[in-house]
Amino acid sequence: MQASTGQPMELAQAYQHCLDIARNHYENFPTASKLLRADLRPAVAAIYAFARHADDLADEDDATPETRIKQLDAWETLLERCENNVSIDQPIFMALADTIQKHALDIEELNNLLIAFRMDVTIHGYATLDELLFYCKHSANPVGRLMLMLHRINTAEALYCSDKICSALQLINFWQDLSVDLPRGRCYLPEAWLQEADLTAQQLLDGDVDNQLLRPVLDKAIAETRSMLEEGLPLLAMIPFRLRLQIAATIHAGRRMLDKIDNLESPMLERSTLNKKEWKKMLLPVLKDSLFPPKAKH
Repeated sequence: MQASTGQPMELAQAYQHCLDIARNHYENFPTASKLLRADLRPAVAAIYAFARHADDLADEDDATPETRIKQLDAWETLLERCENNVSIDQPIFMALADTIQKHALDIEELNNLLIAFRMDVTIHGYATLDELLFYCKHSANPVGRLMLMLHRINTAEALYCSDKICSALQLINFWQDLSVDLPRGRCYLPEAWLQEADLTAQQLLDGDVDNQLLRPVLDKAIAETRSMLEEGLPLLAMIPFRLRLQIAATIHAGRRMLDKIDNLESPMLERSTLNKKEWKKMLLPVLKDSLFPPKAKH
């Protein structure tokens, strides 16, 4: 029995399962975006469903860290079966295996996501920016790389720019979520930056730091992140128009979010978000960068 797409009915249902997950749980991963080519949406949904479930396993609050790690190990075993072309009676991996084969995806990037999820379970702070970027290499950068692979883009320059954008977005998420992470025992501002201001992560976790003392650290975080985001800008000239629109919107949203974080009076107690009015203001700049993408400065 065949689905209308020419796929076996079972495979079509597996992709539909992933698309349903994407529609119901969409966050930052561009799964349901109408800017994506229609033929790529099922593949992106399969990748998202894989990552979404793994993220849920890592964040399962009522499970012990040991249990969560074991569940992630089991998820990795299914991924290995995908790599070895072993039939899997599980819809997410049925769709994912087809996506990997059809689009020649590097399975290492999917493994990197699982490494990041394990880090989420066991590590709640980082000593240096380099350590934090090592986390970004596994948590955020694979998303951009997989998107480029789906579009058959694999130049070293494109991958470099994509990594810069994705790492910057991960850092923005950390700075945006200080008020959420600190009460949960997580401080992602590098300890080395805090020490420069005569602070410690434990002081932040204990709520024993006022906003004026934190200001130099947050200024440094925003400046480093902004520089990283801008370094990835030349990617726009290397990608097709539909994807360019999406990445341009992401970059402009990142810039705006950094501005909003910078203007917070109490970043440890407040969380910034972008409203519809702010998104509308970005429409023309996004369109401009998409029609006339900036190129790398040599």
